[in-house]
Amino acid sequence: MLKKVLLIAMKLTSQKETSEVSLLLTNDQEIQELNKLYRNVDSPTDVLAFSQTENGSEFPLLDGKIEYLLGDIIISVETAQRQAAAFGHSLEQELIILAIHGFLHLIGFDHLSESEAGKMKYLEKTIIEKFLSRNGNNNNNFKNSEKS
Repeated sequence: MLKKVLLIAMKLTSQKETSEVSLLLTNDQEIQELNKLYRNVDSPTDVLAFSQTENGSEFPLLDGKIEYLLGDIIISVETAQRQAAAFGHSLEQELIILAIHGFLHLIGFDHLSESEAGKMKYLEKTIIEKFLSRNGNNNNNFKNSEKS
C-alpha cells in the first residue's frame, strides 16, 4: 500500500521514472535517536525525511539508465498509531499520510509559511484522492490529519 501511494506521488509530482525512495518503518526509540542526531531534537517524531535531491544524487544502472535517489523517509509506527487513534482513523491511513508528507519534504516542499503549508496540504489531498480512486476506496472514509 505505501509503495503504491509513493509511486502515485512520484508520478503526480513529475519525478523521473527511474527515481528511488527508501522507506523505513521504525519505533519511537530509533526515530528519537535519528531526530537527536540530525535535528538536535531529543524526542520522537512521526516522520523524518532526508533528501538527496539537494546534491543531485544520480546512480548509473547497468543498462545505461540513470536512477535518481530522492532520499529516505523514516516513520515511527508507534507515533503513527497514537496519531491514528487521536484523529479517529486507521493506522494504514496514518501511514499513508505520513509517507506522502515525508515524500513531499524529499522533493523540496515545506510548511514554514501558510502559503507553503497550503501548497503541501493541497498536494497531500490530491495524492490521497488519486490513490483512493485507483484502489476503489471511498474518500469519505479517509480522514486527513492536519499534518502540515
